[in-house]
Amino acid sequence: MSAPDYDPKQVSLLDAAQLTAARDAGLAAFSAATSLDLLALARTAHLGGSAHVALANREIGVLPPAAKGDAGKRVNEVRKALDLAFEERKAVLEGERDARVLVEERVDVSLVPGAVLQGARHPLTTIQERIADVFVAMGWEVAEGPEVEHEWFNFDALNMPADHPAREMQDTLWLAPEGSQVVLRTQTSPVQIRSLLARGLPCYVVAPGRVFRNDALDATHSPVFGQVEGLCVDEGITMAHLRGTLEAYAAAMFGTHLASRLRPSYFPFTEPSAELDITCFACLGVGECRVCSSEGWIEVGGCGMVNPAVLVACGVDPERYSGFAFGMGLDRTLMFRHGITDIRDLYEGDQRFTRAFGTEA
Repeated sequence: MSAPDYDPKQVSLLDAAQLTAARDAGLAAFSAATSLDLLALARTAHLGGSAHVALANREIGVLPPAAKGDAGKRVNEVRKALDLAFEERKAVLEGERDARVLVEERVDVSLVPGAVLQGARHPLTTIQERIADVFVAMGWEVAEGPEVEHEWFNFDALNMPADHPAREMQDTLWLAPEGSQVVLRTQTSPVQIRSLLARGLPCYVVAPGRVFRNDALDATHSPVFGQVEGLCVDEGITMAHLRGTLEAYAAAMFGTHLASRLRPSYFPFTEPSAELDITCFACLGVGECRVCSSEGWIEVGGCGMVNPAVLVACGVDPERYSGFAFGMGLDRTLMFRHGITDIRDLYEGDQRFTRAFGTEA
């Protein structure tokens, strides 16, 4: 009898007893899997490339032709049994997972939704309207103008020609193309010029709005900030009228318990010029606090009698008419009124901050 042309040790994987044992081990592993992850691991162990049934299938090729059919049938029966058991267990585990997800991720659509915070008007808008109301009550009008302004309105008509040193005091943002003579307004004073040209005389206007400077953002500076300016031009206007108007404004905005004063200063569009100061709200004029730098006074804004050159630029006869003008920052006014120490708080859009001011009467 001649020796077999195959290795009996190799084809022992095709032994019926071993195939049956491999099938039973796989069925037990699938049945014992309690999650889809564990089931996937069991599938790799019993149906993967290194599983018994896969290795046995490879050995069919070494059998003689007469033995291949029977061996292949046994291997296929084991594979089919394992595949069926795997799919059945997978269906069960997927059903359990879906049922669990429905419970864990259940949304009760009948529940009343949580309270949604309502927005509030920005505190700068509120303070701007409050200031406007003070002057409207005096019989003034509110005027507006463009934020993109021509150089003549922003500088020349305000007694600041191209070679005037006062231009260097403002970090202007010029718009392209170079030489266009168009700027983002550095102050709301151009609105005063436009009011004189458009409304005629007498002229009593207050002009609130945004202005722009090439400043870095920090605790006390911003490239975009609010400003309000006022202009009064009529016959017989004197410095006493300016003083009385600003006293009424300071009392309405900061309270009658704080004093105000005019301190000499310089502006190219007013002559004489002054700064409006109020008693420090923190130390009440004692001069021993950081808010006022131990001076007892806080600067609120600038003012003065309208320079005759400005009146001439607008076609107004300075021999017959005179007037006064003033300007102050909306941001600074708001910070003074409420003790805000960082200007960035006004622009960060934090609703917790704005809600405290948006309900102000």
